[in-house]
Amino acid sequence: MSEVLFYHLQGRTLESVVSDLLEKSLERGWRAVVQTGSAERRDALDSYLWTYREDSFLPHGTAADGEAEAQPVFLTDGPENPNSATIRFLVDRAAVPDLAPYERVVFIFDGNDEQSIGDARLRWREAKAAGHTVTYWKENERGGFTKMA
Repeated sequence: MSEVLFYHLQGRTLESVVSDLLEKSLERGWRAVVQTGSAERRDALDSYLWTYREDSFLPHGTAADGEAEAQPVFLTDGPENPNSATIRFLVDRAAVPDLAPYERVVFIFDGNDEQSIGDARLRWREAKAAGHTVTYWKENERGGFTKMA
């Protein structure tokens, strides 16, 4: 079974949270897939991750870059896992693939969007019913996350 985490954004941008979580994942030696809800969001996230910090970037790629299996972080808007990732991030209400192959799955949702909240609640119920370990993290006033459940 997978560990499934839900991150409830309140004020920070999706991009800043994803980049922080990807940095932590890479520090742990994990390979990651980030699945977006659209090709446009995937491309925007791709651009962001190359330039989000002056002193560094996150090594990543998309299918357009080729050699997907060599990418430590792979960005997609589909269900594939070409880099054999052990952690999958789902953003922008992305379609949910089979969670079983992953050690960890992270749903990141916008707390200011009722559709995103409703979708996260549905995904929570589905993950629990499937026997996954689920936790809920809510953004706090300092921009960090507090475990709520």
